[in-house]
Amino acid sequence: MKQKILNAVNWMRRNPEVVLLCAMVLCALVIAFHAGEVSVLAAGIVPGVAGGSHVTDEPLTTDLTRQASPSLLLNEIDRQIVKIRPMATPIDQLSRYAGSKHAGSMVVDYYNVDTKDTSTVLTEDYDEPETVASGTVPTAYLHTENDEIFDVSDTILVQGVLGYEPNGTTRSQNELVLYVMGRDEDHGLTVMAVNGKKIGDVEGCVPSIPADTTLIRMGRAASELDVMSPQFEALPKKAQNFCQIFKMQVEQSTLQRLANKEVNWTLSDQEEAAVYDMRLGMEKSFLFGVKGRVWNPDKKENIMFTGGIWHQAGKTFRYTETLNNDQVVELMREAFTGNKGSKRKVLIGGSQLIGMFNKLDYTRVVTSNESVSKWGIDFTEVRSKFGTLYLLLSEIFDECGMAECGMVIDPEYLQKYSHVPFSTESLNLKKSGLRNTDALVLTEASCLVLRYPNAHMRIIQR
Repeated sequence: MKQKILNAVNWMRRNPEVVLLCAMVLCALVIAFHAGEVSVLAAGIVPGVAGGSHVTDEPLTTDLTRQASPSLLLNEIDRQIVKIRPMATPIDQLSRYAGSKHAGSMVVDYYNVDTKDTSTVLTEDYDEPETVASGTVPTAYLHTENDEIFDVSDTILVQGVLGYEPNGTTRSQNELVLYVMGRDEDHGLTVMAVNGKKIGDVEGCVPSIPADTTLIRMGRAASELDVMSPQFEALPKKAQNFCQIFKMQVEQSTLQRLANKEVNWTLSDQEEAAVYDMRLGMEKSFLFGVKGRVWNPDKKENIMFTGGIWHQAGKTFRYTETLNNDQVVELMREAFTGNKGSKRKVLIGGSQLIGMFNKLDYTRVVTSNESVSKWGIDFTEVRSKFGTLYLLLSEIFDECGMAECGMVIDPEYLQKYSHVPFSTESLNLKKSGLRNTDALVLTEASCLVLRYPNAHMRIIQR
């Protein structure tokens, strides 16, 4: 070995220009690497046609994977967190499995596209006239909570009010359908009846409709010579949420660590219990938190609070005291239609709501299957012609006094933003002279947003 080293030294003495050139190249590579001018991809990684990467001439290792696809492998801390009692915190669990986006600020701005409302209610009674002059057009003026969702040529289904047979005197089995003739601030909606009532000699009159009747917007009806239709525009709406800094500190004194114990209870066990408690608190904030900013006079700084997804959902379904099969069908219709969302969604709810689901006698239209495991959680699968719901009890609703409530969530449009990813930090309280303890601080600064509000729905008892 000594002779080989001497030979190498003699060669370098005889070839100083080669040694100098190699040193210059090495220095240049080091400088370029630190300046960000050299790709961090290994030589065996070849870019793919559609943006992926391929490894050639060497085995695929975790180092190569992290270089070619940094987000493919989960961090160890996330793997540990998602295994800690996932059934108790389904929202937090779903968001961690879906992955989070890095937020460069505690304030998160994002865009979402909403859908136009499909229904509203009548604000005042409409009473049919006793007589209608012959030869007049039988129109009626209706005032609703949201006239803006209707345009000229829209058709309206009047829920709970039956229409008439073609003779105009016999009640039909079909509900009343109206046609929108116009809309203005003074008169509200000007409508005609498609299957209306005959009053005197005039056919097609709009019958009486009580207040609070639901009016459902249906398709537009154009005449043969119509070339144009009322315009429809949809623009993304800017929304905002705040990241909230969640923290939990675990301490164990030195004497406590050294003491003999009947069971092996360590700081790691305390840390797991702290993570569970922290996730429970985060779950409540992610669901029912209110976005805000408060100035703390003692700390002389602002504290930011995240807004919960319960308030972000775009739809609300209300059911009567007892949930029956018809209402379940209507619930699933509301959850899966009119929003272009996924056909598989998650329904989490309090014990009273889930208990009503368990008491139902399912039919061929709505069926309940065995448990399915997704995102590390065991769900009960409920199927219908509209879509599939993954049902799960969330005791968070019970703890917040909402045992009869629930929420339908589309996991495809649930997005988590993290300004500070979940991390643990050891505090050296001994050196700082504070306490003779071992201490860990768990920290995450994050928020949840619903990217498509109408794909999610609140469930509330009337």
